[in-house]
Amino acid sequence: MTRVFCYIRPHRLEPVKSAIAALGVNGLSVSDVRGTGNSPETSDWFGGEDGLVALPIRSRVEVVAPDELTEEIIQAILENAFTGEDGDGKVFVEKIVDAIRIRTLERGDAAI
Repeated sequence: MTRVFCYIRPHRLEPVKSAIAALGVNGLSVSDVRGTGNSPETSDWFGGEDGLVALPIRSRVEVVAPDELTEEIIQAILENAFTGEDGDGKVFVEKIVDAIRIRTLERGDAAI
């Protein structure tokens, strides 16, 4: 099992969710986060005063899926989150040792 999670622009969330669902993956988590990647916070001129620009809002999408779907999920994210501008986001991939569904005690791929 693999966990794929990414930070993307909020307006690209619906196309990414739809593309992942089209792969037959129906379990995912989404949260709104604030942060910055390689680009540090910048200062800007507001009403005669220099101030920091707020951390941008991003959507964090997290999916745990069987290993054989990992590359397809990554491609779905890359194709649907891309705008070509700075701040498009990042994708991270982690191995999952085990998963257990509490209700049925199923383990591994059956639990996801």
